[in-house]
Amino acid sequence: MRIFIALPFAALLAGCQVNKDEANDSVSVTYNGDIAENVAADVANTAENIAADIGNDVERTGEKIDNRVGDRDQAGNAVENR
Repeated sequence: MRIFIALPFAALLAGCQVNKDEANDSVSVTYNGDIAENVAADVANTAENIAADIGNDVERTGEKIDNRVGDRDQAGNAVENR
């Protein structure tokens, strides 16, 4: 869950480009909004896929619970499905 806090900062940092000019002994930092936007879109897609996977897992677990609860005879005894 902590990763979601760091993801926006990672997107910002991904847009930064650092260039070192040896001849002038200088360093320049530029911000490329297109790269940052692409990284942010990738992060959003990944988060959406993770959320969908979690939702699917919860649904399957719920179905398993329903099946286990439904596997009882009239006296309340557990019945195995084979």
